Amino acid sequence: MRFIGSILVAAVLLTACTAGTTTPQMGADGKPLPKLYRISNHATNKIQFRILDSVNSLRQAAGTSEVAMNAQLIAAAETHSRDMSAQNRPWHFGSDGSSPIDRVLRLGYSGPLLGELISETYETELETLGAWMEKPDTRAILLDKRATNMGFAWYQESTGKIWWTLIMGG
Repeated sequence: MRFIGSILVAAVLLTACTAGTTTPQMGADGKPLPKLYRISNHATNKIQFRILDSVNSLRQAAGTSEVAMNAQLIAAAETHSRDMSAQNRPWHFGSDGSSPIDRVLRLGYSGPLLGELISETYETELETLGAWMEKPDTRAILLDKRATNMGFAWYQESTGKIWWTLIMGG
């Protein structure tokens, strides 16, 4: 009886050790498939502040001043994220032929547009920011010393694909 009890305890302990560990699904390339990043409706403010804090931390480390979120730039970023999804391509021109300058002016932003960063991905906002920081041209926009304002928004499709847009203004 004692032997059977010991085996049962050992089985329970082994089960507890393996519970919660899952083997990631592998893609055709032999690498783990990414986990789907699903954005909930109540996460908007959290994501906005997380990206603002992250951008300002990067700017501070580079010796530049902080930026603030701007409602007009956010609205321009939201519009463009949805429009890229509708066009099913990441590019800087709207389906109506508008440029980033057109979109920010249309929404009443009076400062200079310093740049627009876009991405079509399944990655989180911080992974996307990291990818932008790796490229010299997009990094230059994020760290532009003239920047005082930022707009950041996204549109997530039902498939999980996310269309990110970040706009820097002076």
